[in-house]
Amino acid sequence: MDLRRENERLKQEIEKLKEALKAGEQKIGELTAQLNQNSSNSNWPSSRDKKRQKKRSRSLREKSGKKPGGQEGHPGQTLERSESPDISEIHRPSQCHHCNTPFEENQRRVAVDRRQVHDLPPMQVVVTEHQAETLLCQECGQMSQGAFPEGVGAPVQYGPGVQQLAVYLRTVQLIPFERSRQFFADLLGLNLSPGTIQNSLRRGAEQVGPVVERIKEALVASPVVHFDESGFYIGGQRQWLHTAGSEGLTYYFPHARRGHKAMDAMAVLPHFQGTAVHDAWSAYWQYKQCRHSLCNAHHLRELTWVVENEAQHWAALFKRFLRSVKQVVADAQAAGQSVLPQVKLDQVERIYARLIQAGLRANPPPTGGWPKGKRGRVKKTKPRNLVERLDKRKAQVLAFAYDFSIPFDNNLAERDIRMLKVQQKISGCFRSLSGVQEFCLLRSYISTMRKQGISVWSALASLFSGDILLPSFTPVL
Repeated sequence: MDLRRENERLKQEIEKLKEALKAGEQKIGELTAQLNQNSSNSNWPSSRDKKRQKKRSRSLREKSGKKPGGQEGHPGQTLERSESPDISEIHRPSQCHHCNTPFEENQRRVAVDRRQVHDLPPMQVVVTEHQAETLLCQECGQMSQGAFPEGVGAPVQYGPGVQQLAVYLRTVQLIPFERSRQFFADLLGLNLSPGTIQNSLRRGAEQVGPVVERIKEALVASPVVHFDESGFYIGGQRQWLHTAGSEGLTYYFPHARRGHKAMDAMAVLPHFQGTAVHDAWSAYWQYKQCRHSLCNAHHLRELTWVVENEAQHWAALFKRFLRSVKQVVADAQAAGQSVLPQVKLDQVERIYARLIQAGLRANPPPTGGWPKGKRGRVKKTKPRNLVERLDKRKAQVLAFAYDFSIPFDNNLAERDIRMLKVQQKISGCFRSLSGVQEFCLLRSYISTMRKQGISVWSALASLFSGDILLPSFTPVL
């Protein structure tokens, strides 16, 4: 009897050890999968790759077969000769180089060889003194003083050109305050304080505020808008920068939250009725008055992860399928078509359905169903979650094939938001909410002007001249 009880106890312990081993292997697999994540197979930014061993580049772009360098027909950027030079210097020989006979000063030239040097003039500050004269009226005996120009309100002050350059260095080139101050000191001999630079930013932001409000209104009326969000820091506290952009407009909005509360406060999505292009973040789906399109660049990265870590063939086929549909759409546009033929769309949908079924078969639920995760949620594998999302959101994944005005990816929004990440790497976090709000107003204006081909330098100059350059607010159809 003792042996039987001991044998039964050992069997129970073995079963417990088997369960513990299975749980441990599952946990090891999950941690290994996390370690294998990088910017090429997930939604991670490339900055998170720096502490991991970087693998050979696996860009999502396929090889074009073209040689590196400038392609045939490329216009190039050759320095052009000016037809109206600012300065002309004449270089005459004083004597013959062969027999040393002197030339007369009024001797007519036979030919001339021209060479031009494009250079900067000496950089120096121009001090303009304004003198308001006071005159005595000979009739009534009262004094009258001349009026100073608008904007000249202090005994000594910096002019609009200095303010324009200060804003350019901080918001376009993203140079920190101290290095901006050194720039002014080294090139112009001006000892600007960080407070003076900040005052220039504040004044520029005040001037551009109404323009940015009109940019936001134009985005609400646009047919297609790209949305994204990214974390940043204010005084060491994590915040979120939200962006809404189109081919010709950009709007930035900082907020303490990432989800729908921030999007409501941003006041673009709640009123938007076009097509919102985004990365499937759950908060976007609550806005049901507009259509949605998903970023397929994100899908390609996620499918790459499934191929690399799970070796599932359906994911490799799905990557090839998405790229093929993208090429089909590009070829149709090049041929002057506005939509794909229905026969081609039916074929695309059939292949899509087959690949989804293959993905579901490759990721069946475990015996007994999916386990419960945090807060009672069903805990499914990463490949299963991906294939279910692709199944549920087919219309949003293939939106670019149904409507040629909708892009394949959300790269436009990612390009717009990248400038904030560059700002953080160069200058660090912001110190105050007012500072980041001013930065966002100015960057919204700058990005919009640049998209529309308007000189950013001229645009910034207009902020301090009283006649602000305006972008086009007409939505691109």
